Amino acid sequence: MNMKRLLVALPVCALALAAYTAVPRAEEGFWPYNNVPRAAIKKKYGFQITDAWLKHLQLATIKFRGGTGSIVSPDGLVLTNHHIALGSLQRLSTPEKDLVKDGFVALTRDQELKVPGLTLNVLQEIKDVTEEVNRGVTPGIKAADAVAARQKAIEAIQEESLKATGMQSEVVSLYAGAVYNLYRYKTYNDVRLVFGAEYQTGFYGGDPDNFTYPRFNLDVGLFRLYEDGKPASTPNYLRWSRAGSKEGELVFTTGHPGATQRLNTFAHLLYRRDVALPFSIARNAMREAAIKKWAALGPENARRAKGELFGVQNSLKNQRHQLKGLQDPALLAKKEAEEKRLREGLAKIPQKQQELGDAWQLIEQSLQAARQLDAERNFIVDAAGLNSQLFTLARSLVRPAYSPGKASDEPRGPRGGGPAAGGRPGGGEPEIDLEREKLNLTESLTFMVEQLGADHAITKRILSGATPAARAAELVGKTRLTDPEIRNLLRAGGRGAIDASTDPFIVLARSLEPDAQAIAKKYEEQVTTVQAAAYPKIGQAVFAVYGPSAYPDATGTLRLSYGTVKGYMENGRKVPPYTTIAGLYQRAAEHGNQPPYDLAPRWVEAKAALNLKTPLNLVTTNDIVGGNSGSAVVNRKGEVVGLIFDGNLQMLPGYFIYEESVNRAVSVDSRAILEALEKVYKATELVKEIRG
Repeated sequence: MNMKRLLVALPVCALALAAYTAVPRAEEGFWPYNNVPRAAIKKKYGFQITDAWLKHLQLATIKFRGGTGSIVSPDGLVLTNHHIALGSLQRLSTPEKDLVKDGFVALTRDQELKVPGLTLNVLQEIKDVTEEVNRGVTPGIKAADAVAARQKAIEAIQEESLKATGMQSEVVSLYAGAVYNLYRYKTYNDVRLVFGAEYQTGFYGGDPDNFTYPRFNLDVGLFRLYEDGKPASTPNYLRWSRAGSKEGELVFTTGHPGATQRLNTFAHLLYRRDVALPFSIARNAMREAAIKKWAALGPENARRAKGELFGVQNSLKNQRHQLKGLQDPALLAKKEAEEKRLREGLAKIPQKQQELGDAWQLIEQSLQAARQLDAERNFIVDAAGLNSQLFTLARSLVRPAYSPGKASDEPRGPRGGGPAAGGRPGGGEPEIDLEREKLNLTESLTFMVEQLGADHAITKRILSGATPAARAAELVGKTRLTDPEIRNLLRAGGRGAIDASTDPFIVLARSLEPDAQAIAKKYEEQVTTVQAAAYPKIGQAVFAVYGPSAYPDATGTLRLSYGTVKGYMENGRKVPPYTTIAGLYQRAAEHGNQPPYDLAPRWVEAKAALNLKTPLNLVTTNDIVGGNSGSAVVNRKGEVVGLIFDGNLQMLPGYFIYEESVNRAVSVDSRAILEALEKVYKATELVKEIRG
């Protein structure tokens, strides 16, 4: 969505904590597979969920980084979104063969392309380890010590599980730390690209249509799992519905929704509204402007930047509408009323009130501390004014020298200047474009001046008396960090080599490092640790008041949601639940077939062969957020009827609150996927495999 990239890490106070929400309304909720509301579903829909049904869905669901997929054949075929496959399409492209622009389809298995560095996981087991995690947390223990004790226990549990089973093992915090579950995954290291639509088809309508409905996207990608050089045997796969869905039908999504904040306190939501989201939006807007300027310098730049630009624009639209939701007085009033009811309910249980009642005050104090630390944390710890791969490299060299054994700890560096910032797929040195480095630095240093002011101590310190453009030119022009040999010498030389270096990026990173570590430590003590201790109390308060019928906040782990195929009202008009392939051609004609509404050539050629009445996209009331992209939509039989790829604009405040009347998940219809594969892409063997 477009949502896939929406695991947006807000720059401050965005704890990855699970938390209880209030008792759910309607079809609200991200339900862990070991806590699905079976009785509620049976009462409302007359459908009995069995253990076998759930286990089958679990073992057929794939975890992508930041998204989801589903196994849809006994030979390891994986269905997901085009936008999740976009990175692989870009990675496998060359200047001569642009798979992003032209799409890709393997008509036979020998044409499938191995994706370097791509690994996928399937959840095998869930085990409650709450007692083991909390064993070292004794009465009266200090908050920081409790956090450390739990973390030590978690690391031991994960290590022991990996050693015993050979499976990737992750301890997941649920209900704000009231519950801890151990998740064990089977990992597939050989993954091959099978299909990806052309960019203009997979992201039809571009950014203007993103997070809107009606939509006309074939946001579809296919991969295949391999083991020992052969297609993996996957007996737990989702069969395809031949009939598709119909309006009003009960449907389920199985996927990995990212972190939500539905139990954030009212004060915390105000902080997000007034501070965190506005800053994150401004920072992403700066990054968007820099990417566009670089892309405008040439067609090859534009090709390489397409995926990165998509991700940033997607995040921006998401964040802007999250902010809009938090600026809605009605939404805030609802959240404030929920909090009031919870606190009143807790007050009626004296023992629990004494034990848990200070949580809201503690969080309020942590937010006050966060506000005081914001500027230093954003621009010294997170280096928001230094959007540069070279600075990231410098900091990665300086940090181990100044904190031996803690190279991966806070404080963090900037996100970098593009897809190559984290290195090439599968390892190796990052590619660094010096002209882009100067452009990115100029833009981000200018952003720093705009945010802090030219006279701020941090601004003066980083700019060192120069303008943003001059400072960027100086840093990039005089550095030698582009030379791998120089980097290796600095790495091997330790603190002595770092202190002796005159490289301008090393000098800058070196000057910031002590303060970065001190600020990060202060933030950890005054904000992160305080909230890590306070939010579990709120989770436990909800448990005390409402019992176990409440669902936990999403955590990027496997969840089930349920809902119905259903349209909605918008601006006084009824939005129908389905669009059709005919609507795609009509939309293109209405816009003169001009970008972003132009049709790919093969779609123009295939029009006469297509059944234009075939449903293309649909909306359902399933509760989703970023990370659900690529989630299968299944019927009562567990058959695929759709593929989640987005939500409407009204869904975006769903990170904080769910509103059934307008909150909608947007999917590709299963019938359109087969129609397109068969008649547009001529992938007859794939169609046979999917149909079984």
